Amino acid sequence: MILRAETFYLPPPYLPPDAWAAEPPAMRAVRWYEERMQRRVTVGEGLLLETVYARINHGRWVADCSCMSAQIVSPADPRMWCMECGTGWWRITFPPDPSAIEESLDGLPRAEQNWWADEDETDPTRPTLEV
Repeated sequence: MILRAETFYLPPPYLPPDAWAAEPPAMRAVRWYEERMQRRVTVGEGLLLETVYARINHGRWVADCSCMSAQIVSPADPRMWCMECGTGWWRITFPPDPSAIEESLDGLPRAEQNWWADEDETDPTRPTLEV
């Protein structure tokens, strides 16, 4: 199973398991961070113009911020608020059929469950002309 924000960012044990059920997946990441750090995060409105590509890294959908921080994300809510730098809401591009990508990786060891979008220039396996 490939982890998504809604299956990774869960309420702490002292809250009911459905405490964050009404929160969209991207906000669950914020709530999870607030609980871990014991401080509130001020979250703004609107989306940044930049778009980042989602990728699967060791069995988790992740997206990277320009500050080099990464967060587990979800195709159910294609945005991310970076808790490290607070730049704003990042738009995330997912493949047209995320479930098909997940199925293609099913059964592989977690360390081998990796995928990048063809358009993503950060893909370390992407061919280059550099020698």
